[in-house]
Amino acid sequence: MKALLISGIQSALNELGVNTSREILIEKPADERFGDASTNIAMVLARELKKNPRQIAADIVSRLPFRSDIVERTEVAGAGFINFYLAKPFVIKSVQEILLQGERYGNSQVGAGKKAIVEYVSANPTGPLTVGRGRGGVLGDTIANLLEAQGYEVTREYYFNNAGRQMRILADSVRLRYLELCGETVDFPSDYYQGEYIKDIARKIYNQYGTSKKDCTSLYFFKDFAESEIFESIKRTLHRLGIRHNSFFNELELYRRECDAPSPNDRVVEELRKRGFIEHKDGAVWFKTSLLGKTAVNKDTKEEVPVDTVLIKSNGEPSYRLPDIAYHITKFERGFDLIVNVFGADHIDEYPDVLRALKVLGYDTSRIRVAINQFVTTVVNGEVVKMSTRKGNADLLDDLIDEVGADATRFFFMMRSKDTHLNFDLALAKKQSSDNPVFYLQYAHARICGILRVAAETSGFEPKASEYDMLMHLSLKEELDLAKLLIRFPEAIELAVEHLEPQKLITYLNDVAAAFHKFYVECRIVGEAEPVMKSRLYLALATRQVLKNGFRILGISAPERM
Repeated sequence: MKALLISGIQSALNELGVNTSREILIEKPADERFGDASTNIAMVLARELKKNPRQIAADIVSRLPFRSDIVERTEVAGAGFINFYLAKPFVIKSVQEILLQGERYGNSQVGAGKKAIVEYVSANPTGPLTVGRGRGGVLGDTIANLLEAQGYEVTREYYFNNAGRQMRILADSVRLRYLELCGETVDFPSDYYQGEYIKDIARKIYNQYGTSKKDCTSLYFFKDFAESEIFESIKRTLHRLGIRHNSFFNELELYRRECDAPSPNDRVVEELRKRGFIEHKDGAVWFKTSLLGKTAVNKDTKEEVPVDTVLIKSNGEPSYRLPDIAYHITKFERGFDLIVNVFGADHIDEYPDVLRALKVLGYDTSRIRVAINQFVTTVVNGEVVKMSTRKGNADLLDDLIDEVGADATRFFFMMRSKDTHLNFDLALAKKQSSDNPVFYLQYAHARICGILRVAAETSGFEPKASEYDMLMHLSLKEELDLAKLLIRFPEAIELAVEHLEPQKLITYLNDVAAAFHKFYVECRIVGEAEPVMKSRLYLALATRQVLKNGFRILGISAPERM
């Protein structure tokens, strides 16, 4: 619908000889008295055209190409808004399209022929997944689903590091727990991994190898065994939530020097050096971000001062920023048209430096989009609780799924904006009532399935494409309000992609469920005269299809009974 209206407005502007780069925005008026859609393009163009916006609006309206069976009427309102009232035949035909397209409804070709990569989760294999990682995982997986719905070829990537100090500590933690099982007394450092899962891994080694590894001085064996176990555990947890990856990228690739050739990390430093953005001081290698406008508040003077950024520490260890820059270069080299990074809030300070470096190196950073998801706190009756049973002090994702189920876990992670801290209400997530937002949505789908079953049993109703024109019998306000909402589903997907925000789709689906419940209360279905009954059954069928397609993108189930 939106594309149709924009095309008509552009046609009118062309006829008026108005050539502008201004975006034509179409919005749904908050008050239904002002139509089904509205644009402020006349007011946007007023200064540029040096004309009264109401006159511009009237000129546009007089040249709109819409037939009366598409747009019933168009009005100029207020300071120059153009309000559109959709014609019933157009609405009905659009609902018929929902039924004809079925599971394909809502999909578009916006990204056809384009490659996108979405990086998410990216937890190093040092322990079970936490609740915080779970939110980012669900967000990334759903963004990937949204992009696929728009026609993109999507790579779902998991970026990890299985080397360095953290992995050495992991290996030695497992080794010491293994030695305890072999009967030795060990001094277990307080800064080692304390979780019960370390003992579980050590026990697996003991059960498989007995005491034969107790004199093993190399940590590689324990590292490799622990990494394999933890990665399998991570994948099992992700699978429980339906989170998928089809590509895994090891950070070690960015450190590798082949046949004395520089590593990807080395090349980043050298290319920045050639451009005058590298400085050596205090034994470290610095990226001269001060030349690019980066500032920080001086603790003593409280003033904003230019600052540089460490790429390689004085001990020779790269900071997080260096491999991240090199990693993003590989995404450009692999030919991705759209690069989406789903990060936790701890990356807020880091990723702008990565973008600065990529710009200096000549890469088109407009192809990169970053989704930062804020922290999660699990609460019961307003009190913070830990989702941890026996594996350390972290909030564990597996424990949360055990507590509330996969659907509620996914849905609650997305039902608030990614930009806001999420209080995950465990009691609410377990409620089997309309107070629970995921239950409310799924119940709408199940209710429709129940209505269709009753119709089949009592009147032999069986959906047929040849009967879709029965929808023309819809006439009541509740019926047409629901129909007009259903045909906005493609726009809801578009909006969610634009903001990298699945919550936008959830808000839309909530509106659909509310509109259906209102329709169901006001409009009896089974037992009405056949033309009316069938028109309402096909409207219910279209509603079920939109809900089901939305649930598929969100990664939650569409139950037929509840």
